[in-house]
Parts: sequence; structure tokens; C-alpha cells
Amino acid sequence: MRLALLPGVIILSTVDLLNLTTNSFNAYLSMKLIRFGAAGQEKTGVLIGDKRYDTSGFGQDYNEQFFENGGLEKLAAYIKENEGKLTEVADNERWGSAVARPSKIICIGLNYAKHAAETGAQIPKEPIVFFKATTALCGPFDNVIIPKGSVKTDWEVELAVVIGKKASYVEEHEALDYVAGYALLNDYSEREFQIEGGGQWVKGKGCDTFAPLGPYVATKDEIADPNNLHLWLDVNGKRLQDSSTSDFIFNVQQLVSYLSQFMTLLPGDVISTGTPAGVGLGMKPEPWYLKPGDTVELGIEGLGSSRQTAVSYGKN
Repeated sequence: MRLALLPGVIILSTVDLLNLTTNSFNAYLSMKLIRFGAAGQEKTGVLIGDKRYDTSGFGQDYNEQFFENGGLEKLAAYIKENEGKLTEVADNERWGSAVARPSKIICIGLNYAKHAAETGAQIPKEPIVFFKATTALCGPFDNVIIPKGSVKTDWEVELAVVIGKKASYVEEHEALDYVAGYALLNDYSEREFQIEGGGQWVKGKGCDTFAPLGPYVATKDEIADPNNLHLWLDVNGKRLQDSSTSDFIFNVQQLVSYLSQFMTLLPGDVISTGTPAGVGLGMKPEPWYLKPGDTVELGIEGLGSSRQTAVSYGKN
């Protein structure tokens, strides 16, 4: 029996149909992950357009196990299955850190030439690596607490990389295969603790609230080139940092590969890639720092913006 075809009818092969299905599913893999709710009680969600939706029914936080066990693919399937049924998150719900507390927050120092110059440092020949305490992690709109005794609390807008699978001895050409996504991070720093007291930088980097992450993690398909993103930061409405990740000394691929030579990167780990010029430490004619009541707003192209208000330390 012959099949009569009408004008305009297109026959798709099995391969064509498979590609259509795959491309449709991949559209769901391109996501913006959020967390919301009271500190310590956050639920998971996604940002679709400008609206937040609750995905806590999926049953897993955005943590090491989530990324390690195909969580992104499973979440994409869950969202597709529940299209039109997800509950919208109320506007007054707090934004939490975009990922749950990771095993590591690894930071890179002096990764922009102009920032190195403003601090009087030499251009590094290899990445300068330090850690932030994971207890520094907080929501993107939480207050930043000026530590007890601090007079030199500073700001640093940075691109954060979230690792998607276990990485050890990774080559540069394959580095992005190990990335789950990207986020905005403010690498708050207490310069007296960091520099003047000797020892390691972590003393001035790991204070509570010194790592607001988010508002969301954009999966890597959302960001065409992480090494060419505009980033900025304002203090009290004044633009102080205004640059691009195209000015990296060491780009994302180099950093992921480099770090994996010295430690195993676990799923959910955060790499904060350094800050451009315009920090308080580098201000002329003399440095200036945050005071209670100051507001810090920052953003990165494709990764949204965040805002923190500085408050004095006080016992709860």
C-alpha cells in the first residue's frame, strides 16, 4: 500500500524524532537553581523568567549528592513532568545561598592584573589559592556582618564556578565538562585580619556572612562564555568595580584544571575566581572600608544581582 502525501507534509526519521526529543529535554537542563526560606531551613526551587518556583517536592537539596548522582538531569525531568503545576514562591520569602553548604569554597587571589596593581602585588605566575570557611556561606540579600573588632571590611565581586562531578587531574581542554554552573559571589574580606596579622589569608576571608552566593546558579548551558562576562559592584550607589572576566589572568578552564592537580574537587564545590580592581583596599588617596548602614550591590552578566547591608556584630 502506498501512502499519499499532501503538500507541505514532512516525514521525520526515527533519528529526527530522537533529536527533537533530546533538544526539547536539553532546554529543561538549562536552568537557574535557587534556594529559599529561613536560614537553615531552605527549600529548593528554580527561577523561570522572573518568578521563583518551589521544587522541594523533588526531594533533594542542591548538595554534593545532588550533583554527583545526576541531579540536574533528574530535576529537569521533574520540572518537565510538573510543568504548570509547580507552586510559585512568595515574593517575601528569603533568598538562600544558591547551593547547600559545599565541601569546599576555594578562592583565587589577584586574578585580574589591575587588581594586583592596585594592591601593590606582582602578577602571579601561578594561581594564588586560599579557602573560605564554608560557614561564611549565606544568602545573596542577607546582611553582611562586620566582624567583632573589624575596621577594614572590604568587598569583592566575583564569578563563582560550581563543580558538577568529581574532578582529579583534569586537563584544560576537558575542564568545562566538570562544571555544573556559575553564580555571583561577594568575597567579603577583612584586610587587617587577612594581611596585617601574618599567617594565612583565610583569617580575613572566612568570617560569617562573608560569602553571599546567588541569587541563583545558572547551569553552564545558560552561560555561553564564562571568560567574557561583565561584572560590577556599587557601594552606596557609587560604581567602584566595573570590569569583565575577559581580564582574567587565569581563566575558568585553567583554574579548574590547576586546582584538580592538588586536590579532588567534589560535586557542589565552589571556586571563586578572583575580583577586578576597585576594592576598598586599593582606593586612593587612602583605603576606605564598610561601615554599619552601608549598602553593597553587585552583579554579573547572566547571573543576576545581589544586595547586602552592612551591620555591626552582635551576639544573637
